[in-house]
Amino acid sequence: MEAAAGGVDDMTKLSYLHEPGVLQNLATRYELNEIYTYTGNILIAVNPFQRLPHLYDPHMMQQYKGAPFGELSPHVFAVADVAYRAMIHEGKSNSILVSGESGAGKTETTKMLMRYLAYLGGRAATEGRTVEQQVLESNPVLEAFGNAKTVRNNNSSRFGKFVEIQFDKQGRISGAAVRTYLLERSRVCQISDPERNYHCFYLLCAAPQEEVEKYKLGNPKTFHYLNQSNCYELVGVSDAHEYLATRRAMDIVGISTQEQDAIFRVVAAILHIGNIEFAKGKEVDSSVLKDDKSKFHLDTTAELLMCDSGALGDALCKRVMVTPEEVIKRSLDPYNATVSRDGLAKTIYSRLFDWLVDKINSSIGQDPNSKSLIGVLDIYGFESFKLNSFEQFCINYTNEKLQQHFNQHVFKMEQEEYTKEQIDWSYIEFVDNQDVLDLIEKKPGGVIALLDEACMFPKSTHETFSQKLYQTFQKHKRFVKPKLSRTDFTICHYAGEVLYQSDQFLDKNKDYVVAEHQELLSASKCSFISGLFPPLPEETSKSSKFSSIGARFKQQLQALMETLNSTEPHYIRCVKPNNVLKPAIFENVNVMQQLRCGGVLEAIRISCAGYPTRRTFYEFLHRFGILAQEALEGNCDEKVACKRILEKKGLVGFQIGKTKVFLRAGQMAELDARRTEVLGAAAKTIQGKIRTHIMRKKFVNWRKASISVQAIWRGRLACKLFDQMRRVAAAIKVQKNQRMHQARRSYKHLNASILVVQTALRAMAARNTFRYKKQSKAAVKIQARYRCHTAHVYHKKLKRAAIVAQCRWRGKIARKELRKLKMEARETGALKEAKDKLEKKVEELTWRVQLEKRMRTDLEEAKAQELSKLQSSMEALQAKLDETSAKLVKEREVARAIEEAPPVVQQTETSLQSEKQRADDLEKKRSEEQQANEEKQKKMEETDVKMRQFQEYLRRLEEKLANVESENKVLRQQAVSMAPSKILSGRSKSILQRNAESVHVSSGDSKAAPESNNISSPKKEFDFDDKPQKSLNEKQQENQDLLIRCIAQHLGFAGNRPVAACIIYKCLLHWRSFEVERTSVFDRIIQTIGHAIETQDNNEVLAYWLSNASTLLLLLQRTLKASGSTGMAPQRRRSSSATLFGRMTQSFRGTPQGVNLSLINGSMVSGVETLRQVEAKYPALLFKQQLTAYVEKIYGMIRDNLKKEISPLLGLCIQVPPFLVRKVFTQIFSFINVQLFNSLLLRRECCSFSNGEYVKAGLAELEHWCYRATDEYAGSAWDELKHIRQAIGFLVIHQKPKKTLDEISHDLCPVLSIQQLYRISTMYWDDKYGTHSVSPEVISNMRVLMTEDSNNPVSNSFLLDDDSRLFMLPSIAHIMLTIPQKKSIPFSVDDISKSMEQIDISDIEPPPLIRENSGFVFLLPPPE
Repeated sequence: MEAAAGGVDDMTKLSYLHEPGVLQNLATRYELNEIYTYTGNILIAVNPFQRLPHLYDPHMMQQYKGAPFGELSPHVFAVADVAYRAMIHEGKSNSILVSGESGAGKTETTKMLMRYLAYLGGRAATEGRTVEQQVLESNPVLEAFGNAKTVRNNNSSRFGKFVEIQFDKQGRISGAAVRTYLLERSRVCQISDPERNYHCFYLLCAAPQEEVEKYKLGNPKTFHYLNQSNCYELVGVSDAHEYLATRRAMDIVGISTQEQDAIFRVVAAILHIGNIEFAKGKEVDSSVLKDDKSKFHLDTTAELLMCDSGALGDALCKRVMVTPEEVIKRSLDPYNATVSRDGLAKTIYSRLFDWLVDKINSSIGQDPNSKSLIGVLDIYGFESFKLNSFEQFCINYTNEKLQQHFNQHVFKMEQEEYTKEQIDWSYIEFVDNQDVLDLIEKKPGGVIALLDEACMFPKSTHETFSQKLYQTFQKHKRFVKPKLSRTDFTICHYAGEVLYQSDQFLDKNKDYVVAEHQELLSASKCSFISGLFPPLPEETSKSSKFSSIGARFKQQLQALMETLNSTEPHYIRCVKPNNVLKPAIFENVNVMQQLRCGGVLEAIRISCAGYPTRRTFYEFLHRFGILAQEALEGNCDEKVACKRILEKKGLVGFQIGKTKVFLRAGQMAELDARRTEVLGAAAKTIQGKIRTHIMRKKFVNWRKASISVQAIWRGRLACKLFDQMRRVAAAIKVQKNQRMHQARRSYKHLNASILVVQTALRAMAARNTFRYKKQSKAAVKIQARYRCHTAHVYHKKLKRAAIVAQCRWRGKIARKELRKLKMEARETGALKEAKDKLEKKVEELTWRVQLEKRMRTDLEEAKAQELSKLQSSMEALQAKLDETSAKLVKEREVARAIEEAPPVVQQTETSLQSEKQRADDLEKKRSEEQQANEEKQKKMEETDVKMRQFQEYLRRLEEKLANVESENKVLRQQAVSMAPSKILSGRSKSILQRNAESVHVSSGDSKAAPESNNISSPKKEFDFDDKPQKSLNEKQQENQDLLIRCIAQHLGFAGNRPVAACIIYKCLLHWRSFEVERTSVFDRIIQTIGHAIETQDNNEVLAYWLSNASTLLLLLQRTLKASGSTGMAPQRRRSSSATLFGRMTQSFRGTPQGVNLSLINGSMVSGVETLRQVEAKYPALLFKQQLTAYVEKIYGMIRDNLKKEISPLLGLCIQVPPFLVRKVFTQIFSFINVQLFNSLLLRRECCSFSNGEYVKAGLAELEHWCYRATDEYAGSAWDELKHIRQAIGFLVIHQKPKKTLDEISHDLCPVLSIQQLYRISTMYWDDKYGTHSVSPEVISNMRVLMTEDSNNPVSNSFLLDDDSRLFMLPSIAHIMLTIPQKKSIPFSVDDISKSMEQIDISDIEPPPLIRENSGFVFLLPPPE
């Protein structure tokens, strides 16, 4: 039989049944994800290392239910169905043997078998849990406590398992039992890198936090039994999720909550036991606990096991020897104490595992009335490592037993077939491995017997045991002694040679419990633990009969073989295609070795040695009867006909049975080749005859058809000719009438058009003349207005230039005066002169106020006169308008009376137009006058407002003057008490200097004004006040207290500007707090902010203080500069800048000059207060750094709260700077993108068509929200969803199989990697329309690209990381001392400064608490 392109499903159908053909067939099917293949009745399962859920869904189970074996594709369900049907129909028990090396997929295959058997024999759940549910859920429990990661497999079963599923007479599951064999106890205490210990230890460390704290656990790296290997986690497996799944499985199996707690308490106790370390004691060969850490773990272990801590320590460090005379306590050295510790841990874990198996069996329940069962054997495969110990010896011993059973069964089937057909088969050889089994288990000279004998003698060691083996088996062909080792030995198994290290054979073979351990744990207060160690019977404790693991395992294996021999076996051989545990990789050498180890090639060899090809007589004659037609003539026997055909073709070595023809290997291929030749020759002859017949038939049909077509066509031509002649005659007549009609219509149309054109031309000429006159008149008016405007603009520029020149000249004079005043200030009377000048300035301002009042009165009188004039002109215009309207009425009546005189009418119309034009002009003048009147009215109102502002400003100047006088009194008192030589030293000199600097502005203005306007006031004498004055420092402290109480309140916002930040900044700038060396105001402000944000859940307070802190930080960023910078003024002393007089004189520097200029220009000048650079001292710089840290902290708090609950905070972020809001939403959308995309890749139920449509609708809502929020707040948040948008777009597109890899990776999903695309393509399933994913070609191309990128660890990861905290502000060491927690934010202070616009703080209204205080007058906005 020729091999199909995709391979054959049964390898006995291959034409060439040998190793290369078998290997090629398996590789071809594996590339197509056809992982199952038959070899006769044997099923070969190749591990795909990936999920293939379509092979195991309920629909697939329904297809294989009741289907004959071999009718459908090979499948594990087919083997289970055959076993079930055989049990039902024949009433005999069956067994399914699943074998293979570690990592080949035995455990998963066993799960599928049990699922299918539960599907066939299950029943609807009534009350409680069904048997099949408990059987299926027992797998996770046993895997958690009996499976571990090895070098070859991440979930390797470290015990053998035989599951007996019992059925009643109706074929329904009535009970079940689990038998386990040889748990690898040594793994509890010793593991090698990169393997792991049993899964349950890691699951418990990943349990919820309350469980971890309850058992005093932590990271697996902290426990000795787990940190011997660097592997703590499995790729793609979450230990936390597996812990919860194991808990649920325990509930289903029937383990109560109290028992579960006790189980995990025992597991935690084993971990703590491993951390108990010993050191040498004071006595010889004694040991004590090494340190306090060991003491802690000892107490924790005693607490978990509910026993006495001291007794536990004695049980580990001491031994009791009972003699007839006395009881002797012997101490153990640290090494033996460690061995005792590990022995206790192994014993406890072994007892716990046995209890779990017994609990599962008792919970499931067994049916004593069941007559038939199906057993599923999942046992470890053949193992050969670099270091092979007692566990590998027992595992390979088991595989030898199973291989013998397999060979006997295969040979038995061949024997039964040949006997049934009565053919000669005696020359077929059969290879038996009985000699290896005799080497291992034979008594009294087997390896196991010698090991038990060595264990019975106390002084025996592994060296004496090895020498005993060398002496006993030195001539055995299956036993080899290595040349370079004195303790190792090699056994030649059926699968190859294995080198064993006998170092730990004796310790691992001993099966006993230390009496001290037994006594300690049996007395535990926990009933569960005491139940694991029941008191031994008195005769048992006194008995000295030896018990070993090897002997017990041999008995269990013998019982298993008896069970298998009593059942009808079915074989499944699992194959691991590669050692890297990755899909789409098929290693030929590795697979060939496994096929040899599994006996598959041995079965093929047996088939090849006999007659691998067999066909019934009917099938053979039906296929090969054409090779000898004469053999089928007559009524000859089928057997004779088959023999004639074979003899005619010259075949030898075949045999004819009773119903079948048996052929040697290769003979079927030879017959197929000759049959193909005969069929080819016959096909050529048939094709020639058929083609001749077809062409003759076509020719006759074509000739008949052509004659009929000619006759019909000639009649059709005659009809067309007659019809054409009749149409020509009719057309001539129609054309004549039509032409006549068109000529008449064109004449009439031309006549009417000429009349219309003449009328239009005459009207157009009249309109052009009128339009020209109108445009000329308008041009003259525009020219006049433009010339007036040009002159006015020139006048304004000239006036502005004159003002600028005056300002600069006055500034120059003022600077000269300033220098002069500085020189004069050094004299003794400078203080009095400054005071006199201030008084003169106040008198001058008073005079100007009076002048402004007189000007306002004159302006109101002029306004009233102008209004009266406008009123009279409006009445005159109204009278002219009425007169013009009456004339128009009369002219219209005259126009109706003289219609017959066209020249008179045209003159009347011309006059009428001129009158209308005149009336329109008058109306325009009236409207312009009215508009001018309204503008004058507005100017008057503005003048009133400016007047009120000026009065308010005057009041503030008076208050400032009062403060100056009060400070002068204080200074005079100080001057009286000081010596004359010290009057001008220290603080007074700086005050005089600043007074001189502040007064020069007013003196300059007074000089620039006319001499007539200068009003001198009488000088006031310096008199002393007897009342006590308040200290300046006390007044400053009061102002600071008032500011702190004010900002502690919620002051709100003024035009999107936080009021508190602006008030703080203006106060600090006015008080010159940035320039002083020591001040406490900064610390008080920081403490106020810290107290306000103590409640982290109050997001409204956090948003308010984030806005204030960021705004204040921005103002400091643009104002402060470091001390010592170039271009800065000399540093002023703190004493002068901190005094009230210094601050008051500082406030007079720029204000009076601007006021004078405003009065000179005749209008108020307003502008935004600019931020000037200030030389900052250390307290100011420290304050700025503390603000930076608080912005970072508040932002982090808002971000964390916002992740918890986004919606309530959207309204609170309106007043926060948009830059911060954009950053918040960008990180939130990035978090959404990571969570949705990772869920899509990890959960197959999310990777469906309907889920894609659902998520797409949600993304549309987010996009609509971003559009409504605008870029000011949303920013680039929508771009953060690029991964999930492209992935969802790929899920919901149609016709995916038609898409190429280039279209998917470059057009549809350019952002996604090949690993992510491959993950989505393989996990996709259409639950709505049933469509398929991308084509197999695209999948294979993706695999190739993934293989090329396999060395890149970054490209291998298909999940996204949460990068929401990648950016941080620069760390500030000394700020960390004052702020308890620092959170990262994705921006810097410079980013805030660049993103926010210039902040105008000049028009911020102070709160009522400080508005009326004279110390905060500088916060009030000055009059324009």
